[in-house]
Amino acid sequence: MSAPTLHVATYNIHKGFSQFNRRMMVHELRERLRHLDPDIVFLQEVQGLHLGHADRHQDWPDSPQHEFLAEDVWQSAYGRNMVYDHGHHGNAILSRFPIVDAHNQDVTHLQFERRGLLHCRIAAPGGPEIHCVCVHLSLFGRSRKKQMAALADYLERLAQPDAPLIIAGDFNDWRNRADDHLAQRLGLVEVFGGVAGRPVKSFPAALPVFRLDRIYVRGFHIERSEVHHGKPWSMISDHAALSAHLLRDGGD
Repeated sequence: MSAPTLHVATYNIHKGFSQFNRRMMVHELRERLRHLDPDIVFLQEVQGLHLGHADRHQDWPDSPQHEFLAEDVWQSAYGRNMVYDHGHHGNAILSRFPIVDAHNQDVTHLQFERRGLLHCRIAAPGGPEIHCVCVHLSLFGRSRKKQMAALADYLERLAQPDAPLIIAGDFNDWRNRADDHLAQRLGLVEVFGGVAGRPVKSFPAALPVFRLDRIYVRGFHIERSEVHHGKPWSMISDHAALSAHLLRDGGD
């Protein structure tokens, strides 16, 4: 029997607002994610709480964004990173399959720019549990380098060298240093660029110029990948969404 294909996606959702915060788009975002219908979703800039938005927007969801987006379709895990008087935001992973455990690893380098790595073990069919990590790295190159090294250290401690692994998110890595600092060390392949290619352009969503968002995998064959930009995606967030269909190594 053929192994099932795993459909994954990553999306910086801009806290549920369109580019330049012109419109609240969290309901359209939920509809778009359901239409895309991935098995595992890696989300960045997820609003866990915002008292001001809840007061100003009549249709602001009562539940945190990760729970609202996941409702009745996916399980969810959330890693709170940025905390302020009126709320907090961070990363989230949504999964159609059981999330065995979740941990948010603090990799803050600059105190004004709180960053974390949300790590989940997911019991997907067709093989061993998959280590999934959602990242949103620093805007500053020196900090990104330290965060990628911390991520590699963390995974080398917790995961076997041949364990299935997916790392996805907003790397803010327009100079493509992640291949040197992260991919080679962990044996990863970027789903658009392959072993030695270039990641896809994903920002801004209307007409992408910068290569900020990535999906890295280990233990999978890449069947196809797609960048979702232009309308309606560009009306929802300032980043494009990325998706990929994966087959476990050894699957037919």
